Amino acid sequence: MVTTSAVEKGLALNEGRPPSCDDGLQPPFDHVAETKLKCKLDVRVLPILWVLYLVNFLDRANIGNAKIQGMQEELNLIGQRFNIAVWVFNLGYLVAGVPSAVAFKRFGPKSLCVMMFFWGIMVIGCGLVKNWASLVACRLLEGITEAGFIAGAAYLVGAYYKKDEYLSRYVLFSTAGIVAGAVNGFLSALIAKMGGTAGYAAWRWIFIVEGLITCTVSAASWFIMIPFPEHSTFLKVEEKELLLARLKADGEDVIDEEISARRVLHDLKDWKIWVGVAMNMGVTESANSISNFQPTILKGLGYTATGAQVHTIPVYLAGAAFSVVFAYLSEFVGRRYIFYLFGWAVLSIGLTIEIVYPKQPGVRYLGMFFIACGCYLAMPISIVWVAINAGKGYKRAVTIGAIINFGTAGAFVSSNVFLLKETPRFHTGFSVGLSLACIGAMAATIFYSGCRLGNKRRDERRATLPGADGGNVGDKHTDFRYSL
Repeated sequence: MVTTSAVEKGLALNEGRPPSCDDGLQPPFDHVAETKLKCKLDVRVLPILWVLYLVNFLDRANIGNAKIQGMQEELNLIGQRFNIAVWVFNLGYLVAGVPSAVAFKRFGPKSLCVMMFFWGIMVIGCGLVKNWASLVACRLLEGITEAGFIAGAAYLVGAYYKKDEYLSRYVLFSTAGIVAGAVNGFLSALIAKMGGTAGYAAWRWIFIVEGLITCTVSAASWFIMIPFPEHSTFLKVEEKELLLARLKADGEDVIDEEISARRVLHDLKDWKIWVGVAMNMGVTESANSISNFQPTILKGLGYTATGAQVHTIPVYLAGAAFSVVFAYLSEFVGRRYIFYLFGWAVLSIGLTIEIVYPKQPGVRYLGMFFIACGCYLAMPISIVWVAINAGKGYKRAVTIGAIINFGTAGAFVSSNVFLLKETPRFHTGFSVGLSLACIGAMAATIFYSGCRLGNKRRDERRATLPGADGGNVGDKHTDFRYSL
């Protein structure tokens, strides 16, 4: 976070030269105009990305729904074969994540539509495969083509908002993934009724129909995708001027950067990124467990396949409401660390319930609510908190890409510790999830302590220097202050 004198009083910081009155609008800005601008951004920026993420998560999580609709038997998914099909998707994320994030920053937001079209093709392919090996290949390619989407969308959301507005907007965006989990169970139950049509089993139609939806939405979104702020065309001239002035006063003014492999590797040396990866990995494992294994877990409680699909809906909706409420509260009080720990505590309660495995199915079902609420609050905080503390431009794109995609190591774990032989208790899976959640909490504590120490040292250094000399106030600048 930039210093109080720079942000709260809104002083324009210009590295290497004094502030100039020729730089356009200067803070303090008109409050009414700012409120109208934020409302317009909320209506124009978030909805399109929300819809795309909804479709994205439908495609990512539908393998869990397809499994209990006959895929396991038809493709002979014995032993850990299903887990491997889940695992290779995350391998695709890991391999292509950072390069895809850089490509998004280089080619612009419309690249998200291109990614989406190609992963839609791969989803359709999952519904047409004849054997397990082909399913694994399609899932790997789906992961590769999806790898840059969430990081790119997260970057685009942050590009339009100030640091103290980013988390709540990102959480609103990420509720699409949570709602998709709820919709997926209902949608899969409906699509399953097509079983036998054209000679295809119910599980095949889940992939085919949702893949066709993805391709259609991607083509339509090409024409309405928002550009980066400096190229925005949906704002009036005075609105765009105010937008760019707000971002500049917040230390987010637009700068032209050259990108290279050396630059990316240099950015990846930042300790904050890797601590952020650990924070994200600690809760991503549980989030992926919910999306991929919850239908199987609920079926083990005694529900039919359709009943299990339907009973996932309240779990996801509760997680969405919980994350939005506490993300707004986090921004209101200006604290991220304590709310990450709160999410971790709620998640840990849910995991502990599942590990203990009480006899009452209703109590075990309640545990799923705690898991969803906890991980869906902590996960976006782990991304946004590090992103706003890592500067901007390509550095922020690389940071978000690394956290999201290397953080999928948690998904690697979940896909291999939920053992078929332990159905429906999954003692190993939930125990490992609790261990990783504790690692995430330790990482958050390290991150908080490091940032607090960094602010103290910069305060001491600033006291020995003349007035503000900033401009492009990156995370290495004397006037940059970390958000806690």
